[in-house]
Amino acid sequence: MTTTPQTFLKFIAGAAAAAAILFLVWYFSAIVVYILVSAVLAVVGTPLVRRLSAVHVRGWKVPRSLAALVTLVVIWVVVSTLFSLFVPLVFNKVYQLSNLDFATVVGSIEEPVNRAQEYLRRLFAMPEESFSLSDSLVQSMREWVNLESLNTLFSSIVGITLSSVIAIFSVSFITFFFLKDDGLFYAMVTAMFPERYHENITRALDSVTRLLARYFTGILSESLLLMIAVSLTMMAFGMKAADALFIGLVMGVMNVVPYAGPLIGGVISVFVGIVTPIEGMTVGHTAFVIAGSLLILKGLDDFVLQPTLYSERVKAHPLEIFLVILIAGSVAGILGMLLAIPSYTVLRVFAKEFFSQFRLVRKLTEKI
Repeated sequence: MTTTPQTFLKFIAGAAAAAAILFLVWYFSAIVVYILVSAVLAVVGTPLVRRLSAVHVRGWKVPRSLAALVTLVVIWVVVSTLFSLFVPLVFNKVYQLSNLDFATVVGSIEEPVNRAQEYLRRLFAMPEESFSLSDSLVQSMREWVNLESLNTLFSSIVGITLSSVIAIFSVSFITFFFLKDDGLFYAMVTAMFPERYHENITRALDSVTRLLARYFTGILSESLLLMIAVSLTMMAFGMKAADALFIGLVMGVMNVVPYAGPLIGGVISVFVGIVTPIEGMTVGHTAFVIAGSLLILKGLDDFVLQPTLYSERVKAHPLEIFLVILIAGSVAGILGMLLAIPSYTVLRVFAKEFFSQFRLVRKLTEKI
């Protein structure tokens, strides 16, 4: 299609409107997050609401408001159960770190530390007594995990708890009405656009809902499978169940962040193995077992599960997804990497609806 001045002006106007909307979304990001989380929970809970609303007891039909309330309670019971299983593991590990003798930890890996120190001394031609790698490690560990940092951590936890209470109340309130009034979320979004665009917006929301549901279902399933696989593998090597579940939890949660997450999770997992080695194994052997197991499991995950998850589920080329994640990470760090794929999916869907006359847009959205 030939690009005319009118088409170009339409594109500029659309881009300006999109920029204004993105600015408002950023400015009211907390509220937007509450609404989006509520919309996702509503999508998950709507089938149960419909089933409950269809129930008849002696001629009395369950009101949709009651069905929505019961569904909301079920959702939070499931979420609370998951938290009650894993939060004690985290606090137990924090308590262990607060009582850790770092000199003993470094002493347990004295041999590889001495080899590393000798290698560094020869590499940089330093005098034999110029520095001690063991002392440096002890000092670094004490700086990372000391009473002050733990107090800061607990203060942060208190702050996060208070914020979470507000978030939980807000999300619950919004989710209830999304469940009670079918189509309310669509009505909220379409109300911000002229009526002549409502059909396009509705089509775009249908596509976004379908693609993001596939994506989030896939990544949650992948993280759960990875968590179970890592935990069972660690227990198979003789690790205590609490430590194995903690490492599995760390890898499962960090796996949600593409590329960088598993690397961070692996470092934390190896550190946990050094602090609490597997019974009957040396610290070095434990670290090797953890690192080797995670490399193998993540390799299987990367080559078997993720290509399907990150490309097929959002209908985009793997290289395209990689570049989007890389750009988002450089702009907004870990949070950017976490939100890169969902945000890109939304942009592609709306671009297809409103800017399909441009060749680049058609190329990027041809699989949607």
